[in-house]
Amino acid sequence: MDTKIASPKAASRREKGTGALTVAPPAASRARVVSSEQKTPLRGALAGLSVESHEPIGKQIFRSLREAIFTGLLAPGTPLSEKEVSEAFQVSRQPVREAFIKLVEAGVLQVLPQRGTFVKRISPRKVREGRFIREAIEAAVVRKAADAITDAQLAELTANLREQKAAARLNDTAAFLACDEQFHFLIAQSIDCVAAWETIQDIKAQMDRVRYLSLHEVSPLDLLIKQHALIVSGLKAHDPDAAENAMRAHLREILVSLGPVAQLNPDWFEPDEPEAMRLML
Repeated sequence: MDTKIASPKAASRREKGTGALTVAPPAASRARVVSSEQKTPLRGALAGLSVESHEPIGKQIFRSLREAIFTGLLAPGTPLSEKEVSEAFQVSRQPVREAFIKLVEAGVLQVLPQRGTFVKRISPRKVREGRFIREAIEAAVVRKAADAITDAQLAELTANLREQKAAARLNDTAAFLACDEQFHFLIAQSIDCVAAWETIQDIKAQMDRVRYLSLHEVSPLDLLIKQHALIVSGLKAHDPDAAENAMRAHLREILVSLGPVAQLNPDWFEPDEPEAMRLML
């Protein structure tokens, strides 16, 4: 089964309800403080999901549950039942089991012997590791893009920035995050290296969960848009150093927001590991 998430454009379509999957976005007027006791029941979360027949059902279930976890519809500690999910999608348990395995591999589900399968808490160490690997890949990508990007591709990035600003004005977190995904995807696409973006999808899984919790007060949309604009400026100037430095600064924003977000949502995070933290800064 293919475990990669859909392209950012597809993700954007899903947010509009016209693609394979739609998830009702979480309210995000501030950095959300959510108790693990306030878990959305599984059936309630799945009620916001829809499937499209042309995709393999296992892939749809994987992406549906992954997105529900990332957006907080399924909070840490929420139990997941193969039986309940299979009934919700009206499929056999086999594709559900396959989706569960992939989610365990992505680090967002855990299986406790004799107890069941549960949404896993966020690991700060995994967030930092994912950020470290993602930065290495995207810094190399944007550096190459600064030399190779075309005017038409720059126009696409500029249009994407406008969409980000429009989403921010409407306080539409889901739309902004879809634009953010597409922004990074477009840079990889500009050097014909979409595989680089696909490679980091599972690597950045823990980062994505923090992003949904950090927007507004901790990492406000306007700040992220300014960081994106600096990346585009470096690309427009065909300045590899400027583009790379802007990308590195942008991806290190997660290190700034991680501590405050963990303090606001302690039940969502595993205990930190100070030794690992020093190594990954």
